[in-house]
Amino acid sequence: QVQLVESGGTLVQAGGSLRLSCAASGSIFRIAEMGWYRQAPGKQRELVARSVSGGSTNYAGSTDYADAVKDRFTISTEYTKNTVYLQMNSLKFEDTAVYYCHAVVIEATRNLNTYWGQGTQVTVSS
Repeated sequence: QVQLVESGGTLVQAGGSLRLSCAASGSIFRIAEMGWYRQAPGKQRELVARSVSGGSTNYAGSTDYADAVKDRFTISTEYTKNTVYLQMNSLKFEDTAVYYCHAVVIEATRNLNTYWGQGTQVTVSS
């Protein structure tokens, strides 16, 4: 089993910045992917940003962002610490949502599973 623990969500004014963190722990061999999703009231959960680890000398990894957050949010990872961050700048009211950490984990058993964190609330006041 693997646990994801998020932190950093809070109330912030529009135009402000916030940094979310998520640490994975448990029976981990290697993490293949970590990312952030969000869900606003009455809406479906959506991808915010994700980072795919390289994992080999021939692949450096990649990152993806939702169009709504490009140039404002930055995802970064420390795979040696099984940790992912989301730096959010120029926050807008519409960024208000519960933010969920997501990980694709190769477990110590070599099984591949996906995991979700419990969510952290980000509220942007206009």
